[in-house]
Order: sequence, then structure tokens, then C-alpha cells
Amino acid sequence: MFYGYALVALAAVLWGMIGPLAKIAFQAGMTPLEVAFWRTSMAWTLYATHAALAGELRVAARDLPVLGLFGVVGIGGLFVSYVLAVRAGGAALASVLLYTAPAWVALLAWKFLGESFTPIKAGAVIATMAGVACVSLSGGSDAPLTFAAVAWGLASSVAYALYYIFGKTFLAHHATPTAFFYALPVGAACMLPFFTPGPRPWQAWAACAALSALSTYGAYMVYYAGLRRIEASRAAVVATLEPLVAAALAFALFGEHFTPLGYAGAGLILGAVLVAIAGDRR
Repeated sequence: MFYGYALVALAAVLWGMIGPLAKIAFQAGMTPLEVAFWRTSMAWTLYATHAALAGELRVAARDLPVLGLFGVVGIGGLFVSYVLAVRAGGAALASVLLYTAPAWVALLAWKFLGESFTPIKAGAVIATMAGVACVSLSGGSDAPLTFAAVAWGLASSVAYALYYIFGKTFLAHHATPTAFFYALPVGAACMLPFFTPGPRPWQAWAACAALSALSTYGAYMVYYAGLRRIEASRAAVVATLEPLVAAALAFALFGEHFTPLGYAGAGLILGAVLVAIAGDRR
């Protein structure tokens, strides 16, 4: 059981590198959706190689609609809706709404996977959401609160939550490289109309390569291995270590830091992770 939590925590660390690596690509001239597209496309080559070497390319014809839907909603939908949420309401509000995902996961897992919704889980979810709100809003935001900002932010959160449900259903019977071999091209195709590719300096390509190898291929491989060992709702809480890792890297690389409110939020997130783990032992 502890091994499953460790794998999900490692995935959160790898996902926490997304922000700093993406910032390097932005500084080199890439747009957010361009970075997302190349991250997705480069990761596909890794999954395709893995699936081919392991002999895991085939799926039943009846599974293709599920994979296509996950590619559109879970991959393309997450990247596109999150970027639109940032544009409409600012990064702080978008981050708060994205990391309401543990609540969606707990409800969806209770409804569709038969997982229990205990007071311990409810407390961990509430603490996680409060902690993420404190971390994300600690720097403040001048962007207006609009219906579009809230709608796109919640859409990104639901798309993110679907990763957990998809992992517990489809990936219970299929290898991770197989699923992403089919789903990633669909997601990339959804992003392509929203930007114009162009020549970029090597720093941008290096950042995208690291995003694809570490924060996509590596992260999802260890994450779904962990998800096979623990409940989706608990995994969603543990994965919220990601913004803490991102904040630590941002401080080390770019000098960004928390306010006291942000440090309080970090404590709430860490506490929620410990509560989620302790719940299993109890």
C-alpha cells in the first residue's frame, strides 16, 4: 500500500516540474499551447516505442471510442481549457479551480467506482482545496472574476479528474503505454488549430523534451502504477503535492517565494496527504 503512495508522490514531483520547464520554453518564445502540443507529441514517440517493444500496440475495436474520448476530453480538453482559464481569469484563479479535482474525483469514484466517501476522505479533500487556494492566491491576482474564467477553470478541473477515473477503469485491463499510444495523438490534434508552429531556439526544444520525458511519459507511468494499488480519491489528494514541488522549484530557479498565507496552504496540503495515508492504516 505504501508503495502505491510513493509512486503517486513521485508522479506529483515530476508534474511539479511542468511550471518551471514550461516557463523556460515561454522565455524562449513558445506559446503555452505550442508547448503543450510539443510536449504531447514528443511523449507519444516514447509511448509508441515502449508499446512497440513490449508488443502492446493492439486494442479491441470496441476500446477505440473510449481512447478517442479520453484523448479529446482528458488530454486536449485539459490543456486547452486550462490555458483559456488562465487567459480569462489569471493563473492564480485557474490553479485554484484546477486543484478542486480531488473533490470531483472523490464524488466520481463514489458514484462510478463504488469507493466509499468517508469523513476522513472528506476532511482530506476540504483541507487540500483550502491549502491549494492559499498557495495559489498568496501572490494575489489583478484579473477580473468572470463567468468565463470560472467556467473554463472548472472544465479543466473535471478534465483533470477524468485521469483518475480512466486509470481505474480502462487501465485496470490495459498497459499505460497502450492507452497513451492511441490517446495522445487525438489530444495533440485538438491543440494544433490554436497556434502557429515556428522556429524556436534550442532552449525551447530542450524544455519540451524534458516535459515529455519526465513530466508526461515518466510521470504517467509511475502514477498509473501507483493508482493500481490505492483508491483514486486518495491518489488525487496525494497528487496535490505537485503545486508544492512547483513552488519549491520556482523559488530555486526564479526566486519566486510564498507569502505567509502560501506557507499555511502548504501545511494544509501536506497534512491532507498524511491524513489520506493514515486513513488506510486505520
